[in-house]
Amino acid sequence: MGTMPADEHRARAPLTVRVFVLTVSDTRTEATDTSGQAARELCAAAGHEVAGYRILRDEPAEVRALVADLCARGAVDAILVNGGTGLSRRDSTHEALVGLLDKRLDGFGELFRALSFSEIGPAAMLSRATAGVCGGVVIFATPGSTAAVRLALERLILPELGHVVAEARR
Repeated sequence: MGTMPADEHRARAPLTVRVFVLTVSDTRTEATDTSGQAARELCAAAGHEVAGYRILRDEPAEVRALVADLCARGAVDAILVNGGTGLSRRDSTHEALVGLLDKRLDGFGELFRALSFSEIGPAAMLSRATAGVCGGVVIFATPGSTAAVRLALERLILPELGHVVAEARR
């Protein structure tokens, strides 16, 4: 009798989650980062606290160091990373993050690619969107396009964010 229906889990989930938005890009600035802006706006509109925001170049050591520090400090509940998830030589977000994860949330990438397929076709397989938990902090990594960020947040992340954070803390 140790299991509880999903709706009961959601009812116990935090209503407000502290979110850090990280854009990984060699070219974007705060003025041109429409993906980071969309992520911050959607999170705030859903009632979550945007506890921080940064743009980092697609340098795996820098991305890994910032994410590891955020996880170690416990100042945020979730980190939303956008950018660097493709296959080009400079796309290294997946490599930067995957080694930090205590647990992977494979369903996120699978569902993201399935939803993307219906929008962009077989090119969706090129996405290495991923998610997992690092020291009790939930991390989601999405492609850097604004459409991808919106799709991930609206369809997958925001509907379950409080629930996922509550589970990651257990």
